Amino acid sequence: MKFNFFLIFFFSFFAQNSVAQYSSSHDSFPVREFHDSIGFAKHAWQMDSIISRIDDADKTPVKEVYKTVISPHDDYSYAAGLYLKTLSGIKANTVVLIGVAHRARNYELQDKLIFGSYEAWEAPYGKVEISPLRDRLLEKIPGESFVVHNDMMQLEHSLEAIVPFLQHQNQYIKILPLLVPYMRFEDMQRFSDMLAKTLSEIMQEEGLNYGKELALVISNDAIHYGSEDWGGSNLAPFGTDKKGNKKAHQKDRRIIDETLKDQLSEEKIDAFNKYTVQEDDYKEYKWTWCGRYSVPFGLLFANKLNRLINNEDLQGKMVDYRSSLRNEHIPVKDLGMGTTAPSKPTHWVAYLGMAYQ
Repeated sequence: MKFNFFLIFFFSFFAQNSVAQYSSSHDSFPVREFHDSIGFAKHAWQMDSIISRIDDADKTPVKEVYKTVISPHDDYSYAAGLYLKTLSGIKANTVVLIGVAHRARNYELQDKLIFGSYEAWEAPYGKVEISPLRDRLLEKIPGESFVVHNDMMQLEHSLEAIVPFLQHQNQYIKILPLLVPYMRFEDMQRFSDMLAKTLSEIMQEEGLNYGKELALVISNDAIHYGSEDWGGSNLAPFGTDKKGNKKAHQKDRRIIDETLKDQLSEEKIDAFNKYTVQEDDYKEYKWTWCGRYSVPFGLLFANKLNRLINNEDLQGKMVDYRSSLRNEHIPVKDLGMGTTAPSKPTHWVAYLGMAYQ
């Protein structure tokens, strides 16, 4: 991709200084390119092969229409079946993607929502367009609530993982991606109020149904557990023998049962936040879910949107809970793919699929 010097200089200044101003005339960059070609499918034939290798039980058609889901974003070898099973209930042509900002520290990004200015994303079956609702949304919400940062959006893999599955089941899909970096719960409440109110107004103007025509997908991987290969950190408070790993799985399930299932409420979402983030330092993990910001913000946003549109809370059910340690892996080496991290008793990740209606 070639850009003239002015555009490169302008965007570099814009991103580095976290200037959160956006208008319909804002200079946009054409296409977000692939970032991870090891864990995820880059080509159509790879994606077709992954789908064909997923267990038949995960291919059972979902007739229900999901308004919001929580989906994994780890390597396809480990989690492809749960991606498919969870995302198959997304029937809308427009999907708001709420992602993790794993490398937010690289750019000193915090306390603001992160958007990009790309016109489309690369995906296995061709480019996926960005919904025009993004520009309308960013024209309406306060500038101090967000930053446009293409470098962060390009580097982040948590939404790239999900797009190929959405595209595989719907060639007309359009996406509205945003990332949630380090953020206090009070800011999540404030920004979710603002975003839900603004989007509901746009949806009313456009006659868009929540669920059938617009849906939300929240990206998340559950517990990251083990004593090895975590950059020198020991993430195994229960130990890594059979008993310790079982306790870690059990704690994950308890968090899900107490905070994410059944009727959503702000109290439940706050409880999830308190399970996963240190109370005296919101930038530090308490229980290592990488969706410690994307999940509570995404659920606050999704539930407030449903209250505004349908005057009721969302109801959540678990699609499934799995982990790289316990579940069968899909072979991918012959596809030119692989895994980006090991799976063993001393290093594993869990995955959650949740559906909300």
